[in-house]
Amino acid sequence: MIADLETVVLDGCSLTLDSLVRIAREKAFVALDETALQRMALSRSAVESCVEERLVRYGITTGFGKFCNVVISKEDNAILQKNLIMSHACGQGEPLPEDVVRAIMALRANALAVGHSGIRPRTVQHLVDVLNAGIVPVIPEKGSLGASGDLAPLAHMTLVLLGMGEAFYRGERMAGSKALALAGLKPITLEAKEGLALINGTQVMTAIGALAVYDARNLVQTANLVSSMTIQALRGITDAFDPRIHELRRQSGQIQCAADLRKLLENSRLTSRQGELRVQDPYTLRCIPQVHGASIDAIDYVQRCIENELNAVTDNPLIFPNPESADQHKGAEKHTASGHSPEHVHGQDPGDILSGGNFHGQPIALAMDFLGIACAELANISERRLERLVNPALSEGLPAFLTTSGGINSGFMIVQYSAAALVSENKVLAHPASVDSIPSSANQEDHVSMGTIAARKARSIIWNAQRVLAMELCAACQALDLRAIQIGAADTASLLSPRTAEAYATVRSVVSMVNSDRIMYPDLDAIASLVADGSFAGGVTEALP
Repeated sequence: MIADLETVVLDGCSLTLDSLVRIAREKAFVALDETALQRMALSRSAVESCVEERLVRYGITTGFGKFCNVVISKEDNAILQKNLIMSHACGQGEPLPEDVVRAIMALRANALAVGHSGIRPRTVQHLVDVLNAGIVPVIPEKGSLGASGDLAPLAHMTLVLLGMGEAFYRGERMAGSKALALAGLKPITLEAKEGLALINGTQVMTAIGALAVYDARNLVQTANLVSSMTIQALRGITDAFDPRIHELRRQSGQIQCAADLRKLLENSRLTSRQGELRVQDPYTLRCIPQVHGASIDAIDYVQRCIENELNAVTDNPLIFPNPESADQHKGAEKHTASGHSPEHVHGQDPGDILSGGNFHGQPIALAMDFLGIACAELANISERRLERLVNPALSEGLPAFLTTSGGINSGFMIVQYSAAALVSENKVLAHPASVDSIPSSANQEDHVSMGTIAARKARSIIWNAQRVLAMELCAACQALDLRAIQIGAADTASLLSPRTAEAYATVRSVVSMVNSDRIMYPDLDAIASLVADGSFAGGVTEALP
């Protein structure tokens, strides 16, 4: 991979969600900020002082977890770090996807770049080099308690840096040592504190959560667009979206959603006003701003939480170097380029090395449970709108199951079944993980977050919700075509609002109207692909004022 204009510089304080997505999914090149290298060198000098002076400090000259009272000699420290990584690599299950692993690596490097972890700059540079080379460590998705951080999965990431474990490289799964060799990289040997600095943090749950909240932003845009097409297919009443109603509620997401719907439905020939066809719509149409809006507010909250965590320091212990050390090591920057830390000064006060609990994933755990619930609700109401489209008792004159030859054809009957199954699964997945805790490390670590489980569940819920919305979208376009035939319109698009006509055309460019039964899953998969990558709704809804 060659550095170009897409380079993202990691400085420990300015990483954004969009930049992380560029690294994870667009394979943007990553570089470390020079000032961050200097900060890392300074905190590293504090660690080396502890080792030289044989000071007892957790994780530097002691064992880990319940073994925190076991003092480790200077001579055994390198063995301790390697043993830590090997023994903690206990993950289970399928490997995490490539985009998640790339996000994990970038987030770990960014957290270390803040300069409070006591790791050598060259070790963090090695992590960045592996990322830029396109090496993807095999990280099993299961096995983290979410405190002390994501120990097991991050250990699998670190194995590859040491020339162990497994990795994907150029589409092939292979030994980590082979991947490094093919990329022209050499394994690194960890020194004091470095193993703990690499694995003690929340970067796995945060990586999964960051990509999930990014997808959730796209999901809610898609939900607004798809629902506006269903509203037209069912001749929905636009009075329910009058701004005066929503301003009285004072909920920002609701106000935003109603405004989006007004613009999406503007100049439609299919919508109605109250009293024209009926007095009011069912909740699945009338209450879209209230339901989608609540999810918008939830996603906004989760995004703020995630954005804080992107630049957080979440390992333990944390290094707060003596300010006087900076004067003693003004030449530190000349060492960082070669990867060396400043020379240790005998008897130097290393500053404060404090044990705390920033590795605890509770903030992310609660946010991810909230995100999962918010996205499950987008799927719940979508499936109910789909039911109204296919049910002749509810569809305002559309043929049963959206087929003109019912009996010989089943039409969209089982599309609704499949959507109902996904929605039901989401209800199970939406049960919060964060309310559970199992003590570990002989009760030294006696409350854990389960934050990584919460993040994984949120990701699964979003996947299901994307497909439920794709099913509603497919059915809505079918219903709109049937409505156009009923009305005798020359073409369907001429009946739609300009903004939804564009979306309809996009769907019809990949899937045609169902005139008689055919294999349905290729159609649903094609539309789900449009929904999942965010481009389908993005061009229409992002232009909304």
